[in-house]
Amino acid sequence: MTGAGVDTAPDSGGEGANRERQHQRKPTSAQGGSGAVYGLGMIGALIWYWRHADSPRDRALGVLKAFVWPAFLVYEALEALQSNCQ
Repeated sequence: MTGAGVDTAPDSGGEGANRERQHQRKPTSAQGGSGAVYGLGMIGALIWYWRHADSPRDRALGVLKAFVWPAFLVYEALEALQSNCQ
C-alpha cells in the first residue's frame, strides 16, 4: 500500500535536478579580455617590425619578435626604471 501524495518516481525536475545540473557545468575562463589585448598588440608589433625590416631575414626575425613583444616591453620598462633610480 502506498501513501497518498507520495512520489516514488525518479526526480525528473525540481531542486534535485538543479543541483545535479550545477555539478555538470564546465568551468569557464576568466581571462577578461587579456587575450584580445595581446592579440592586438601582436598584430601591431608585427606591422611595426615588418615596416622597419630591410631584408627578408629581418622580416622573419620581426615575425618571431611579434610573438614575444611583452618580454621586450617589460625589459625596456625595467631598463628605464633602473636608469631613473640611479
